[in-house]
Amino acid sequence: MSFFHLIIRNILHRKFLSLLTVLSVTATVAFVLLLSLSRASVEQGARKGYGPFDVVVGAQGSQTQLVLNTFYHVGAPVGNIPEHTLELVLEDSGVEKAFAITTGDNYNGYPIVGIDPAYFVTRYGDQKLQDGTLYNNTGEVVIGAYVARMLGLQVGDTFTGAHGLIEGGHHAGAAGGEHTEVSDHEEDEHESFTYTIKGILPALNTPDDRAVFTTLDYAWAVHGQTPEAREITAILVKPATLLGAQGLKTKLESVSQVQAVYTSKAVADVVNLVDQGSEIIEVVTLLCVILAAISILLSLIAAVNERTKDVGLLRLLGKSKSYVLMTLVGEGLFVTAAGLILGIFTGHVVSYILKDALFNYAGIQITPFQWSSEHLMIAAATMLVGAMASLGPALRLYRMDSLSLFKA
Repeated sequence: MSFFHLIIRNILHRKFLSLLTVLSVTATVAFVLLLSLSRASVEQGARKGYGPFDVVVGAQGSQTQLVLNTFYHVGAPVGNIPEHTLELVLEDSGVEKAFAITTGDNYNGYPIVGIDPAYFVTRYGDQKLQDGTLYNNTGEVVIGAYVARMLGLQVGDTFTGAHGLIEGGHHAGAAGGEHTEVSDHEEDEHESFTYTIKGILPALNTPDDRAVFTTLDYAWAVHGQTPEAREITAILVKPATLLGAQGLKTKLESVSQVQAVYTSKAVADVVNLVDQGSEIIEVVTLLCVILAAISILLSLIAAVNERTKDVGLLRLLGKSKSYVLMTLVGEGLFVTAAGLILGIFTGHVVSYILKDALFNYAGIQITPFQWSSEHLMIAAATMLVGAMASLGPALRLYRMDSLSLFKA
């Protein structure tokens, strides 16, 4: 009987215990891989989320909330600022491009964002739309590729929006982010204002894929606001230089109830917070690795107890100590390798299943079948754990003489 066939026979002899060991390794590898893919997606999505807009101007309050709502369409706006703030920004010589946005409404849970259509050229270059054209008139919209796919929308379809940034009877208001009841008057305003889809954006792989875009004045038209009372939610600023960004920030510090925020700093704060939270997950991951190693160890200890006499017979027939050692280590490595392969496959499949939920919730686009150097690190670490767990029981038999093994 060959070395390989002997290992397979020994594994099949303990089908249930071997299966539990393989599943333990599979679950651990899948969990570690899913964590790795999610972390890489968060970091990549954070970098891509705000494009060239290194400064965002909005109402005073949480800088993190301002950036998350403006660029990632997460949470409620901090508040509103006067429309004339845009003029102050555009007058600054350190500003290359600036776009005001208005938010506060949604369609089936997807935020409706009012912004100049020139934003798409500045942010994404001259990309061709998936279908249709950009909007020009009040009430016309373009929708993100994800929104179109999830809701089955096409160019020419019409719909009415709802107040707030979430579905249901409560909403996240545009000022202060407080949740209040939607009045009958507000519902009538939105039901009487119809949007027409003029185009569908290409897949941008950013949070903009899950938003509805229209003209800046949509909120004023829906709510019938007069020119004097018009407000905007935020201003996206592409500074000409870093010095220009600092100059604009200093300039706006003297404006009441207005703040200018470095986008990269606010995003870095969020990523650092996520990293701190992931430390808890890493502890759980370590426990899973330890449990998987214990599972392999117990499986081989059981094998040693069952096959002590068989090993003694092999030794009496002339098989060397190293042969016995490699048989047990090979069995542990084979089980570990099986769990590793299944774990990598499971991790990618689970990430594919969860990618829409993660993107819908936080605008993070996970790439489920992306391969990186971390795959090699996970594979090497898994096989190392399997080898170390296998070595103990194997050495126990290695040290015993053949007669003692046979008598046992």
